[in-house]
Amino acid sequence: MTIEDMQTLALEHGLRISEEMSVNEMGIDFRVAFVKEVNGENWVLRIPRRSDMLEQIENESRILDLAKRNLSINVPDWKIVSERLIAYPLLEDAPALTFDAITHEVSWNIDRDSIAYVESLAKSLAQLHRITADDVRKSNLKIMTPSELRTEIADRIHLVKSEIGISEPLENRYRRWLDNDPLWPEFTCFIHGDLYAGHVLTSKEGKTSGIIDWSTAHMGDPALDFSGHVSVFGEDSLKSLITEYAKQGGTIWDRLYEQSIERAAAAPLAYGAFAVECNDDNHVNAARAALGIVQ
Repeated sequence: MTIEDMQTLALEHGLRISEEMSVNEMGIDFRVAFVKEVNGENWVLRIPRRSDMLEQIENESRILDLAKRNLSINVPDWKIVSERLIAYPLLEDAPALTFDAITHEVSWNIDRDSIAYVESLAKSLAQLHRITADDVRKSNLKIMTPSELRTEIADRIHLVKSEIGISEPLENRYRRWLDNDPLWPEFTCFIHGDLYAGHVLTSKEGKTSGIIDWSTAHMGDPALDFSGHVSVFGEDSLKSLITEYAKQGGTIWDRLYEQSIERAAAAPLAYGAFAVECNDDNHVNAARAALGIVQ
């Protein structure tokens, strides 16, 4: 899609943008462009790659409406929502970390040891997880029960093993995890589902100011929202996050820490399921490597 094509698409939806833009082509579902309106305001355009995505788009729109009503931080405010274009004003702050799409080099926008980051993220997580099941149900969003959490993982193991493969050590770990009753929560709550430092916007001082990329939000395992933190910041920081989360009124159980570690270890399994679903060779090959399968 050329610059002119994007300008025409935006104009058809009432948005006049300049030629000043940068485009991220990494997404399977969306092409993302960072653009400037002719009045100088910065916008984000998300352009669907397929024509069958309206249901997914409408689902994420309902997620954002729910999050917006319940969080004290910013989330994307979709001003344009159609099957051809999503557009919203760029949120003010940058993600805690970014990485180069070509070199995969990581750039930090905060101090990795920031206390303000952990405290403010814990507050936002507590607010998010307090959203009631009734509100989630009224928003017509996905609700998982505690018993369904393990079924999902068992089904995922079967799918990924049959389609891609899983190394024996990883499969053994996943099956031990499934059988370890105390690790699994007896409740579910509304979670982001793909939360890590690249999706958390912060001030220069490290204070959480916003969260982006909400497409996977649902009622599920709260440990999933802690797993991305341990993968980036390490186990000591995870312990601090859980402690602060409890101080903010977040509901925990004795093995939240261990469950978060296992959720992080299961990231290759989740990626494998995604690769099977999108049927993209690049993702399939990357998933095989992450799952310990020698090419």
